[in-house]
Amino acid sequence: MAAIKNTEFQALPYAYNALEPFIDALTVEIHYSRHHKAYFDNVQNAVKGTETENLDFISLFKNISKYPAAVRNNGGGYINHVLYWENMKANGGGTPSGALAEAIDKTFGSFEAFKTQFSDAGKTRFGSGWAWLSVDAEGKLFVSSTPNQDNPYMDVAEKQGTPILGMDVWEHAYYLKYQNKRPDYVEAFFSLINWDVVSKRYQEALS
Repeated sequence: MAAIKNTEFQALPYAYNALEPFIDALTVEIHYSRHHKAYFDNVQNAVKGTETENLDFISLFKNISKYPAAVRNNGGGYINHVLYWENMKANGGGTPSGALAEAIDKTFGSFEAFKTQFSDAGKTRFGSGWAWLSVDAEGKLFVSSTPNQDNPYMDVAEKQGTPILGMDVWEHAYYLKYQNKRPDYVEAFFSLINWDVVSKRYQEALS
């Protein structure tokens, strides 16, 4: 991964309307071009001229408790959204296959049990934050939730690991379409998941 100062703003991997009807085009446009872009610009400004500009994001997150809040919030905001957009695709959804499917069954008992636990992590996150499916240091899957723009890479996370699936539950991710009905957005998110990407991340986390 490139140093933060050499990182380019990640392109959205599809058109603004690609996730309809589950997430509307205006939400995607505002979320990506304003919120996500602001996190990128702000973290670049926050690290400029400091030792952190030569770190990659993962190295930064592993010691994020040592750095200012602006670096933590905006660095997390940028990378979390990169993961989030890649998590989804038009005509997504369904269930995973192969090694990831086997690991989900082994860890949670079934895909439906995983879905319930992951959904609850998003629905019960107080205020703004994220729900995650991650791989811990022993190669085991776990579900967690983090506040604001924190993520499981960070040394401040209650449960640390490599995130392979992330769901944004900040209101800007869903409010135009779902208003205060976060559970409806959470349910819709499962119709968009790009399990090929999640499975690839799972394999990379194990290697």
